[in-house]
Amino acid sequence: MTLTAPVVPDVRVASIPAGHPYVRNVLSRSGVALLPDPVPPGASDGRWWPPVMCDAAWVSANADRFDLMHLHFGTESFPIGHLRSLVQALRALQRPLVYTVHDLENPQLVDQAPHREHLDVLIRAADALITLTPGAAATIEDRWGRPADVIPHPHVLPLDAPAPAGTPSQAYVLGVHLRDLRPGTDAVRAAETLLDAVDRLRALGIAATGRVHVNERVRDEAARDRVTALIAGHPGAELRRTERLDDEALAQSIADLDVAVLPYRTGTHSGWAELCWDLGVPVAGPPVGYAREQHPDDFALFAAGDGAALAGGVRRLLAAGARPGSAARLARLAERRGQRIAQASAITAAHSGVYERVLSRTEQAG
Repeated sequence: MTLTAPVVPDVRVASIPAGHPYVRNVLSRSGVALLPDPVPPGASDGRWWPPVMCDAAWVSANADRFDLMHLHFGTESFPIGHLRSLVQALRALQRPLVYTVHDLENPQLVDQAPHREHLDVLIRAADALITLTPGAAATIEDRWGRPADVIPHPHVLPLDAPAPAGTPSQAYVLGVHLRDLRPGTDAVRAAETLLDAVDRLRALGIAATGRVHVNERVRDEAARDRVTALIAGHPGAELRRTERLDDEALAQSIADLDVAVLPYRTGTHSGWAELCWDLGVPVAGPPVGYAREQHPDDFALFAAGDGAALAGGVRRLLAAGARPGSAARLARLAERRGQRIAQASAITAAHSGVYERVLSRTEQAG
């Protein structure tokens, strides 16, 4: 990652999207001007998807309003021909495309074939590529023969507000958040593995509780019902079934954990792991994508279905951990807040350096 690139002043970026927290946190300290997300027809206020700017006609009509396009999320809303037309319009108008490869597998999809087609078009067409981990960059280089700048994920928690330190408990709380059971969530196996690990820890005399959070409204009701039955039959587990938690309640629910368990079936990177790191909560997760590279010292790896590996990983994390509500957790929060503040400027500078590079090449070519 480039740490010393100058901030590019007055660069107008059509970011897709602009209002996503990731984008705001990446560019919060820059002189970059983000175009606001146009509201999709019929959408409620604040919803950016399907992204209006991801469209050849929009590019042609608004080319004088932006200097480059930076694509992050939302292409699953469109067929492959739509993206080809977008790329052609950008080239015709000499507007460079920067693409951050967040997802080599799209956790919103069951069938990954359309996403792979999107990657083929966008990775080959982009004037610059960004990704979040060395492992993802190596995969991009291997599959498409293109280098990608590795710029780590920014903070998720706001840097100007207190972070919850969690509620103390006697038992170690191992928690998994299933949320709305999107396609990339392996809900039943995650719950089964968590309960197996809890049993193994209890057999060793370690007081452990499994806590499963799930939304009231989900995409897969059958999976939720199976998870509910598993929890109901286990003496060391509890189910918290609620409406979708807002950001504050979500942060508090994670802060109450000793270890957060990731339930991923597919994916590449994890904003959830970043939020846990902000909150001082260690993470255990399966070998899906490159989430383990984001904060490797705070991550324990286990295969879905392997309760013994999860129990072993949890023991390692607990030995180095800071329990909810403790002075050690408060100290960890303060330390990590300081690291995030220092990191934020470097992340912004690295993005600005990418923008400067592609705009310089465009000017030379023109």
